[in-house]
Amino acid sequence: MTGDTVGADDDWPAAGPEAMRDRLADYVGALHRAYLGQAELLAPAERAAMPLVGAAQVTVAVAATRELHLVATTDPLPPPRGPEVEIGDHEAGVSWTVRFFDATILPELGLLAAEDPPAVRRVLGIAEVVYHLSVSPGGGLSGHHAQHAGVALANRHAAAVRDGQAIRHAFPGREALVDEFVVAERVGLRHAARLLAAEIAPSLSAAELAGDAEELRRALLTAGRSRR
Repeated sequence: MTGDTVGADDDWPAAGPEAMRDRLADYVGALHRAYLGQAELLAPAERAAMPLVGAAQVTVAVAATRELHLVATTDPLPPPRGPEVEIGDHEAGVSWTVRFFDATILPELGLLAAEDPPAVRRVLGIAEVVYHLSVSPGGGLSGHHAQHAGVALANRHAAAVRDGQAIRHAFPGREALVDEFVVAERVGLRHAARLLAAEIAPSLSAAELAGDAEELRRALLTAGRSRR
């Protein structure tokens, strides 16, 4: 999920700062409503384990580098000061605030490469990530795009929740490592996820460890089941 990118939209340059902030807040709201609507289709226990469903209060930091990064977190942020702006909203028991950061507020953002989501999170000081999406400048901030992104994000989270629960069950005594693996995978720390997977299941081959997130979860499940 981390670093997922929404496509281009030619009317971006025409929007002023206030209009762009409103547009981004609307995008986040539509994304969250689509996510929460999709989560309603799940079994109750699975729905409760979904990262956005289980977070009563979320801050979505919109960080402008060469791309726009939407970083949702349950970490507390200090109140806005100076030129900082926040916009609040809520749905189905989940409240969120959208905060906006650019190089005038955090100069370090102006030095980052667009393709480095972990560096964006370090500049923001965010550790606990619910999701991290990126939007290319000019990037498709329509309600349709938001709904598609929200449903896709919910489906990925649901699959990861189910796999994480199964992996925990397959490796009794290693639940803490599995929990760390699940978090590392969710926030896009691929190297950390692979190191944790290798510690959880030393039998995994280099090829299995090199797979994408879904393939790595499948490999862990297979290795866990073979231990029985």
